[in-house]
Amino acid sequence: MFITEERKAKFENVASKSQLDVTVVLENIHDPHNIGAILRTCDCVGIREIYVLYNEHSRNAEKQYIGLNSASGSLKWIDVHFFTDTSICMNAVKKKYSLLAGTSLSEKCVSLFELDCTKSVAFVFGNEKDGITPDVLPYLDTNFIIPQNGMVQSLNVSVACAISLFEMSRQRIQNGQYNRNYSEQNEGMKNIFNRFVDRHTESLKNKSRC
Repeated sequence: MFITEERKAKFENVASKSQLDVTVVLENIHDPHNIGAILRTCDCVGIREIYVLYNEHSRNAEKQYIGLNSASGSLKWIDVHFFTDTSICMNAVKKKYSLLAGTSLSEKCVSLFELDCTKSVAFVFGNEKDGITPDVLPYLDTNFIIPQNGMVQSLNVSVACAISLFEMSRQRIQNGQYNRNYSEQNEGMKNIFNRFVDRHTESLKNKSRC
């Protein structure tokens, strides 16, 4: 499928800025608007995949999956891995990312600004009501907090995620990790570029069928 030079340049630029050693794990986030906001933030900072876990057996996992698709339908540039089994999900994350950092309050919490986000990292977020469940906590390597100075020490999960990811982005910009040119010899960049082309092509085909 033909793509314009302008579109090709855009794909190459975004692929070169993608942070392939960073991801987000969302546990039991039931509001599609929060998931949609998180996906948009991930795209802004160059994250190309997230993990979504629904391990609450009282919930209808199929319903949550439908809601997830609805939230992410307009954002086709990020892979969303859907799980209902905690161990399968978290082991998949640990296999690929070095540091699993969760927003769970504990005595050993560190400030977000003390985390070294220039290294391979997975940010783990639970829902606002229950937070990260005891099932997921053993998989975490560290817990962090976002320093706050107000009366209410609480942030919407999509806001907390955005703050965390832009701190990651700030550190990596200073470290030169966004300052890269596209190269077909870089397999990671090339794979992202090809994925963009495939999804763009599929989108055009779907539009032509309407």
